[in-house]
Amino acid sequence: MSKYTLKKIMENSFEKYPDLPAVSWVDGEPITYSEMGKKIFHTSSCLHKKGVGFGDRVVILSENMPNWAIAYFSIINLGAIAVPILPDFHINEVEHIIMKTKAKAIFVSKKLFGKIEALETDFSLSRILIDDFSIIPEDIKSSLVKKVLKTGSVELQKVANVALKIAKFIPPEVREDDVASIIFTSGTTGHSKGVVLTHKNIVKDAIGGYNIQNLDSNDRLLSILPLSHTYEFTIGCVLPLMNGASIYYLDKIPAPRILMRAMQKIRPTLVLTVPLIMEKIYKNKILSGFQKNMFLKTLYKIPFTRKILHKIAGKKVMKSFGGKIKFFGIGGARLSYDVEQFLFEAKFPYAIGYGLTETSPLIAGFSPKTAVFRSTGKAITGLKIRIKNKNEKTQEGEIWVKSDTVMKEYYNEPEKTKEVLVDGWFNTGDLGIYKKEILFIKGRSKNVIIGPSGENIYPEEIEARINRCLLVDESLVYEQDGKIVARVHLKYEEIDKLYPKMNDEKVHKKVLLILNEIKTNVNHDLSKYSNINRIIEQTEEFVKTPTNKIKRYLYN
Repeated sequence: MSKYTLKKIMENSFEKYPDLPAVSWVDGEPITYSEMGKKIFHTSSCLHKKGVGFGDRVVILSENMPNWAIAYFSIINLGAIAVPILPDFHINEVEHIIMKTKAKAIFVSKKLFGKIEALETDFSLSRILIDDFSIIPEDIKSSLVKKVLKTGSVELQKVANVALKIAKFIPPEVREDDVASIIFTSGTTGHSKGVVLTHKNIVKDAIGGYNIQNLDSNDRLLSILPLSHTYEFTIGCVLPLMNGASIYYLDKIPAPRILMRAMQKIRPTLVLTVPLIMEKIYKNKILSGFQKNMFLKTLYKIPFTRKILHKIAGKKVMKSFGGKIKFFGIGGARLSYDVEQFLFEAKFPYAIGYGLTETSPLIAGFSPKTAVFRSTGKAITGLKIRIKNKNEKTQEGEIWVKSDTVMKEYYNEPEKTKEVLVDGWFNTGDLGIYKKEILFIKGRSKNVIIGPSGENIYPEEIEARINRCLLVDESLVYEQDGKIVARVHLKYEEIDKLYPKMNDEKVHKKVLLILNEIKTNVNHDLSKYSNINRIIEQTEEFVKTPTNKIKRYLYN
């Protein structure tokens, strides 16, 4: 068996850390590494009994839970291919993925069963409830399953009971170049592609993450982001489990109250997040506190006193997060300047990472001890970075990477694969600067706006400036008819507090004044060629991807 396989690294962990907690609910009884190994063997035995073999596709449609990881490793234990589906995917997309991959089986949670309730296939599809590994009999119609789940009128057979009836089950050999996963992305461009990742891709990326930030069996990770996204799976699941750490899952949506309670109970040493989470904490709890009176507001404008205030606030944030965090990873989108300045000056143990699903995902990153302000850090071990089509004046260009972590292909899409993979080099679609082996991201090449004299205008940078305004929740900047346009979603609860007794018509006039003031203030800080020409109120929240990036194609 090859060295760089998910199967091999998990077997090593089962042997090395048998009695340590591996996965658990925040309020549940932990499953040890030894118990996890037995559950994986039972589940893969059952899949084998159900006709799942080497190279077959098996879907996972579930929110985060301990059994998610068990289901995944049960699939790859057979040499089969895991196809995780993001819980937020529309029912049409779920059905499309199942049909496109001709899945042999699906692990589905009770909460998401409705998304496959009406699904009819022309091939056999075994259905297993991931909540307790109950097998749904094939002769029960999907329309009746919900009643069965509620009433318990039919005793569903458990995976472990089926496994016990199988004599001498021997899992097949798995090699590092075998496919482990097909991950269908939910990007900002609207085109969902199946990213084919091998065992070596994922394991080498996890090792690269370890070389940036070491962890061991004393570490605890609180999992917040969806496991069906490769960022959380590789860095938040594979990496901890290969080093004997324990992972804890929330059984509720991570609203602030739920999240803070979990932080206090688990006292995690590692957390992975997206920028939106810390940006909201900074804006709603920290910045607003420094704007309460003129004295604090004045002190906050002075660099020396601002740093002192940041350190004080940073200690409070650390305490509210349980007080033990040594690695607060932020990825999935670019972190705003103001928030990173706060984290940097507060000496909060934050770390920026950069990557894509196609690169398993991590390309570059740094640990809290080696942070370089506004950078995504150094390339992971064994990964090469090249800047193509470079602007000699600014040194900006297209970021291309070459590594064992780069995907094999897009599933059944050879033409799209050829567009991004050339002689082993992958075009990330991002623009950046690479100097002294440190990578700086400027923005997506598809989003960049060309100014009147050929200047590169990055919408993300303008959005970051708009989002600094206290009454702004989020924004989107794009080009329309040669002009720069900004859509802005305001904090309507705050506006209601400012004007509690006004009727809707008067409030609307106030909103227009607020938008105009935002435009004036932001343009004052921008180069003339990147000034906002028009600002539009976005009354509803923007539609986002699972990593909280706005789906730009819906608004451009």
